[in-house]
Amino acid sequence: MDLLVIGDANPDVVIGPVDQPILFGQRERLVPTGSLVLGGSASIMACGAARLGLSVAFAGRVGDDPAGDFVRTSLADRGVNVDALVVDPSLPTPLTTILTSGDDRAILTSPGCLPSTTADDVPLELVRSVRHVHAASFYLLPALAAGLAGIFKEAKAAKATTSLDPNDDPTGRWDRSVLDPILRVTDYFLPNAAEALALTGHHQVEDAAGILARRGPLVVVKNGVDGAIAHTGSKVVTAPALKVDMIDAVGAGDSFDAGWVAAVLNGSRPDRALAIAAACGSLSTRAAGGTAAQPDWDEVLESVTS
Repeated sequence: MDLLVIGDANPDVVIGPVDQPILFGQRERLVPTGSLVLGGSASIMACGAARLGLSVAFAGRVGDDPAGDFVRTSLADRGVNVDALVVDPSLPTPLTTILTSGDDRAILTSPGCLPSTTADDVPLELVRSVRHVHAASFYLLPALAAGLAGIFKEAKAAKATTSLDPNDDPTGRWDRSVLDPILRVTDYFLPNAAEALALTGHHQVEDAAGILARRGPLVVVKNGVDGAIAHTGSKVVTAPALKVDMIDAVGAGDSFDAGWVAAVLNGSRPDRALAIAAACGSLSTRAAGGTAAQPDWDEVLESVTS
């Protein structure tokens, strides 16, 4: 396998656009669209990477229920190996509802078996056999986060590269004491702009990226319609977002991650990899949900060179 992706997998119910505040009091409102799609940052990234031509395996946990069956089938149908997707016998599959509004969204998640996911769910023989290991939704998976440094050390000992997308912290604490040991064995850290600012307390994206880069990794920050930057700690490169007819931005950052990993595994320099990643994120917004509009490799290259 080229890539092992570790993390969250669940169905998403994507509803919107919602153009007014949500009202309680048993009020019902109509929105233009609603979709049941594959969700979870890690699973969307895995699908994006497979779409770009990488051989991809997934390690995580779902419940023994119809939602878990949906996740397993959805991943497999997109070419992702699910042999390491554990079925939890006692806890349900996570479920997420996403309310979209322009390029923003509100996310409600019932975590189900996410907290029970641990490093023991990740087969070490698989870690040692791939070219790259990517982990996502760091703060949603506290038990896995506690053992992630060990997984990344095993990967690096086997000459693989590593990447981490922290995603949001529902507690709002952004605990760096847990994150910093993982950053020391992470090659590519992939937060979005809001996450980078929250992790550092800074108000400028480039400054925040520089602070995080001094922890060890090359830091790649996704910044929506403003594109993206990559910071080595001393050098910064940027790439613009593509102009597309956006339907929603669900999973755009995860598709970006897939583009970055595919590009670096294909030998691209950081500036080229950043442009490819930004294109993947932009193109993924052309349809509802995280996977429906993910581009293939030829489409990405055409968009970057045109």
